[in-house]
Amino acid sequence: MPQPKYRKIAVIGYRSVGKSSLTIQFVEGQFVDSYDPTIENTFNKMVSVNGQDFNLQLVDTAGQDEYSIFPQSHSMDIHGYVLVYAVTSMKSFEVVQVLHDKLLDMVGKIQVIKPEEGKKLAHSWGAAFMESSAKENETAVEVFKRIILEMEKADGNVPSEDKKCAVM
Repeated sequence: MPQPKYRKIAVIGYRSVGKSSLTIQFVEGQFVDSYDPTIENTFNKMVSVNGQDFNLQLVDTAGQDEYSIFPQSHSMDIHGYVLVYAVTSMKSFEVVQVLHDKLLDMVGKIQVIKPEEGKKLAHSWGAAFMESSAKENETAVEVFKRIILEMEKADGNVPSEDKKCAVM
């Protein structure tokens, strides 16, 4: 029989979305209906998946928001993340997307963004879009020429007393 593999999993998400309830349901097989804000709890459970035993350490985290700074404990020796949101809370859904991006930044996973996504975001802001690479000086220069042109356009091509800001 192979040795159990140790795996540490962090359960993260917005506050009061059911992270603890989900974790306790998995570990103890019971539903906790009451809400008691979590600072941080750790649970251990042995589980077998495809004939391999796993010794799981589950880190049930305090609720995060889009401005939370990821604690070191959420990144040290973590093998996987369970991102939790409430289907009745758009805010929790938005926060989980921010947390996902923070995780990718933190663990250094590269996720290439398609130009269409950048164009769509710029369009939603009513801003100009231009793809560039710092390695190629020509396009870097073009970015700054373009923002100058956008600022001039926002100013109506004439200097005015009230300053406007161009976003790119």
